[in-house]
Amino acid sequence: MEITFTGNQSTITEFILLGFSELPDLHLLFFIFSTIIYITIILGNMLIIVAVVSSSGLHTPMYFFLVNLSFLEILYTSTVVPKMLAGFLRKKEAISLAGCLLQFFIFGSLATSECFLLAIMAYDRYLAICYPLHYTLLMGSKQCVCLVVTAWLTGFVVDGLVVVLMAQLKFCGSNHINHFYCDFMPIVGLACSDPQVAQATTFILSVICLTIPFGLILISYARILMAVLKVPTGASRKKAFSTCSSHLAVVSTFYGTLMVMYIAPSAIHSQLLSKVFALLYTVVTPIFNPVIYTLRNKEVHQALKKLLCNKQQGNSA
Repeated sequence: MEITFTGNQSTITEFILLGFSELPDLHLLFFIFSTIIYITIILGNMLIIVAVVSSSGLHTPMYFFLVNLSFLEILYTSTVVPKMLAGFLRKKEAISLAGCLLQFFIFGSLATSECFLLAIMAYDRYLAICYPLHYTLLMGSKQCVCLVVTAWLTGFVVDGLVVVLMAQLKFCGSNHINHFYCDFMPIVGLACSDPQVAQATTFILSVICLTIPFGLILISYARILMAVLKVPTGASRKKAFSTCSSHLAVVSTFYGTLMVMYIAPSAIHSQLLSKVFALLYTVVTPIFNPVIYTLRNKEVHQALKKLLCNKQQGNSA
C-alpha cells in the first residue's frame, strides 16, 4: 500500500482490487471458466476479422461495422479480464491510482463507443431493409468511415471528461476497491473529497450515451419490423428476422446491464450482485458477437470454409 503525506493528511496512490473475495472457494473455478470465455472471445472475434478482410464478398457496410465491433471487443475485454484473472490467482490485485484511472478510461471509452456502434449497426440494417434501392448511396464508404470514427471519438471524449473529474478527487481512507476492475462507483466511493460533480456529470453522460443510442436502435427495429411484416412469408422475411434477432440479442443484454449499473445503481443492493452485473457486460456479452456471427451467419461460415480450404491447398502444394 503506497501512501504519500501532504500536511497532516495521507493520500492513497495505490488501490487493492478485492475481486470476488466473498467467494474464495470458487476462485479456481472462476479462473478456468473466465479463461475459456476470454480465449473464445479473442479467437472468435479474430476469426471474424480475418474472414471479412480476406473475403471480398464481405466488403460491405454491415461487415465493416462488424469488424470494428470485433476489434473493439478484443480491446474491451483485454482491458479488464487479464487483471481479473490475476486477481483470482493472487486473491488481491494491486493497481496504482494512475493505472486505475487509465483502466477505467480505456474500458469506459470502449464501452461508450460500442453503445454508438451498435446504434449505427441498427441504422445500417434499417437502411438496407427499408431502402434497398438507395442503400449503396445512403451508406457509402465515406459515410461508413465517418460514422465509425464518430463512434470511436465520442467514446474517448466522453470518458476523458469523466476521468479528468475523477483525477481531481482525493483518496485518503481505505484503498480497497470491492470490485474486479476499476469502475466508476467503487472508485468515487473511496474519495475523501466531494465527488458530487463527477457523479452528476457521469449520470448525465450515461443517460445521454445509453438512452439515445438505445432509442435509435428501438426505432430502427420497429421500422424494420413493420417493413418485414409487409413482405410475403418466405426466405426474405426469415433472413431479415434472423439478421435482426442476432443484433438484438447483443443489444438487449449490453444496454440492459449498463443502464442498471450507471443510470440506476441504487437498484443493486449488494456488491456481489453489482459484480455479477458487471460480468454480464464485460465477459458474457462480448462472447455473443463471435458466437452469433460465426455460428449463425452463413456468409461468414462460407468465408471461413473458403479460407480454410485455400490454406489446406497451399499446404498440400
